[in-house]
Amino acid sequence: MSAALAEDVVPAFRPGAKFRFDAVRKAWVVLAPERLFVPDEPAVAVLQLVDGRRSLGAIVDDLAARFNAPRPVIAEDVAAMLTDLAAKGAIRL
Repeated sequence: MSAALAEDVVPAFRPGAKFRFDAVRKAWVVLAPERLFVPDEPAVAVLQLVDGRRSLGAIVDDLAARFNAPRPVIAEDVAAMLTDLAAKGAIRL
């Protein structure tokens, strides 16, 4: 897990940010005030688990099991992605 994020952190979308499927683009998008992010497929899998109740550790456990991938690799990637989205104002950590 990234040194910057503890496993008990509970990520959530910031007020005003929404994660939804955009029928026009035929893609999942994160809508934030004056911003639009079009995440790739792995990021969509992560963002679908961001519900404001599930901890970072639980998200990583779910993804590692679902994709049969090494937990440390998943943890590093998820922490980096969520930290980046937090810096851009879409996610609250």
